[in-house]
Amino acid sequence: MSAPPNRLELRGITKRFPGVLANDHVDLAVRPGEIHALLGENGAGKSTLVKIVYGVLQPDEGEILWEGRRVEIRSPHQARRLGIGMVFQHFTLFEALSVAENVALGIEQRCDRATLEQRIREVSETYGLPLDPGRDVHTLSVGERQRIEILRCLLQNPKLLVMDEPTSVLTPQEVDRLFATLRRLAAEGCSILYISHKLEEVKALCERATILRGGRVVAVCDPRVETARSMAETMVG
Repeated sequence: MSAPPNRLELRGITKRFPGVLANDHVDLAVRPGEIHALLGENGAGKSTLVKIVYGVLQPDEGEILWEGRRVEIRSPHQARRLGIGMVFQHFTLFEALSVAENVALGIEQRCDRATLEQRIREVSETYGLPLDPGRDVHTLSVGERQRIEILRCLLQNPKLLVMDEPTSVLTPQEVDRLFATLRRLAAEGCSILYISHKLEEVKALCERATILRGGRVVAVCDPRVETARSMAETMVG
């Protein structure tokens, strides 16, 4: 049997801004059910690349393959329809609204309040993301707010979940809970593209890592057999 196609494959992705070559012919492949780290210093091109994956930005050159088929991702709406979810570093929540109201604003499907609250409870319990649908967001911790963003994605059954610096605001206990959630998703076949500066976390969680420097891919490695120092040295050159 031949191996299934990569969930996501980027070939020669290039993106220019005035005076800056943010992505320079970047190749990246993420397999089904893989937790794949995207590493690099600030300014290495990570954020630009994932914004291209999520349809926020368009590449100047290169192509995107989704499950072996060439696609153009023109908007986040189109990305979500393909099965791509993204949890941004800075949350997009309305503090005066409830958990359920915030979730409703962030998903494509429309359903009545009772049905939505039931789905929130079911998914949050299944994936270890406890949330009360009726609570107002302004009463929640930062970790609980992040769960809303993740839950929004999970309610749309993603095939690829992009996590941008997800542990930067979490307690150690919340990090452990998040990792358990991501490992369960990966075991069910969901791919995770994981952006982080915390190399010990990457070693604990990720199976492969693509390292960017100056907008280019400088290495693809298995972080489980690398040291944090060796990956850091590759990042800085």
